[in-house]
Amino acid sequence: MVSRPSLETATASEPDRFVEPLELGKRVKEIRLTKGWTLEEVSKRTGIARSTLSKIENDQVSPSFTIVQKLIKGLGMDLPQLFVEASEHSIAGRRDITRKGKGEPHPTATYEHELLNFSISRKKMVPFKTKVRARSFDEFKEWVRHDGEEFLLVLEGKINFFSELYEPIELKEGDSVYYDASMGHTVVSTSSKDAEILWVVAR
Repeated sequence: MVSRPSLETATASEPDRFVEPLELGKRVKEIRLTKGWTLEEVSKRTGIARSTLSKIENDQVSPSFTIVQKLIKGLGMDLPQLFVEASEHSIAGRRDITRKGKGEPHPTATYEHELLNFSISRKKMVPFKTKVRARSFDEFKEWVRHDGEEFLLVLEGKINFFSELYEPIELKEGDSVYYDASMGHTVVSTSSKDAEILWVVAR
């Protein structure tokens, strides 16, 4: 397998290190074409050079955590929307452990995601913990939606779970919901402190 150069990459001990969990370049290109944007337009929205975006889309570089953060903000997306189904691989006996508080951080304006077990690529499930900062549905510009199915478990606090085909429902600690992630959805905290939830995206 040919290794790719990385952009603004760092060693494992450096805070800007980003382990690309799935085929990010392919997903970025899909989103750009769906929205009808040129590379130049995405460059202006994200602050990432056009040449760099082209290399990311063509899987020629591995973006750093900083670059991924710019993509999420500039494309108006949330972390799960960057996920794309990987090609089939017959790999047995894999294992990855994430200690408490040692996941890959992905903060946004509404959520503070912590990607778990990120060292394994081409997973069929993507688990992450999230602190829900949002307090109102109006804080979201649009519905969050992406391919696959999703499981949500409330670890701490209370949330309102919004989905475009159902009435909003309050979920408390220990409550869970499983849903089609292509249906627009979003979550806001209703407790005094930021609620904490576990999300698992299944492909």
